Amino acid sequence: MSDFIGTKLTMNLGERSYDIILKNGALENLYQFARLDRKVAVVTDSGVPAQYAQRVADQCRDAVIITVPQGEASKSFKILETLLKQMLDFHMGRGDLVVAVGGGVVGDLAGFAASIYMRGIDFINCPTTTLSMIDSSIGGKTAVDLGDTKNIVGAFWQPKLVIVDPDTLATLPRRHYINGLAEAVKASLLADPELFAIFEKGDIDGQINEIIYRSLRFKKNIVEQDETEHGMRKALNFGHTIGHGIEAVKGIKGRRTVGLFHGECVALGMLPMIESKALQKRVRAVYRRLGLPLRTTYNKEKVLAEMLHDKKAQGGQITIIKVPGLGCWRAETIPVEGLRPLLGMEE
Repeated sequence: MSDFIGTKLTMNLGERSYDIILKNGALENLYQFARLDRKVAVVTDSGVPAQYAQRVADQCRDAVIITVPQGEASKSFKILETLLKQMLDFHMGRGDLVVAVGGGVVGDLAGFAASIYMRGIDFINCPTTTLSMIDSSIGGKTAVDLGDTKNIVGAFWQPKLVIVDPDTLATLPRRHYINGLAEAVKASLLADPELFAIFEKGDIDGQINEIIYRSLRFKKNIVEQDETEHGMRKALNFGHTIGHGIEAVKGIKGRRTVGLFHGECVALGMLPMIESKALQKRVRAVYRRLGLPLRTTYNKEKVLAEMLHDKKAQGGQITIIKVPGLGCWRAETIPVEGLRPLLGMEE
């Protein structure tokens, strides 16, 4: 698959189905896949090279580029309101289009704006980070944060199309690039031993398209079976329960510029959920090879407190995803207090 020239996956969700195009250089060929003869709001952030949004705008008949500040802090009501106001000032109507060009923050924010503007308009996602290409760009979860609680206000709003152009990764800082691969390691542990083998022995940069493809295929299959997370889609939360807790306490967000990225927190959150000691050892070796953290120090009581008001915790119970061996998983509902031993805290 090293001569990977591009591929198309289709998210099969009845009348909400859409294509996922994975191809080097696809961003400048957006016009081949989408109707751009209408008003288009191209939403990006200040951390994304400006030429990517411009590349999309140049293909449109009538486009405006809306740039929000870089970082998780942009997933706020204040920025959402600014974005919606600019869409309104651009006189966008029900038949118009929002295109997100950037990472997960841009996709979540722009997708949510599209879902509520005039009760829902078309949305296209063009992820430019490994994290968003592998994970957040497909599946239709859009949201903003409320205070310190991540993704608590949002909607399921499927894109009309997802364009994954790995060429955009060339400008991504190395740590961000590796950070996103944590979600691909997650996919490999849950369901794809061949993908795990690439992380153990393969050429990670040389096989990045295949890593993205396999991760997308895995997530697509789960979303098709459980679009709104009533059952199987919960598997995607593997590593996220503890990961989000660590992220709330140690993550880079708001004014906090030093700390851990989302994928790094998820990587740390996955380790205690792997039941096989032998597999845990192999995963640690993969983290070392990638440059993902193996441990961090944090206030465990604070992390536990964050997990208590995780949106997945209901009535003092939380469903966690455990991996007994490579390529399989199971969901287990435990009292939130039962997370103590997993955090290395005694009962």
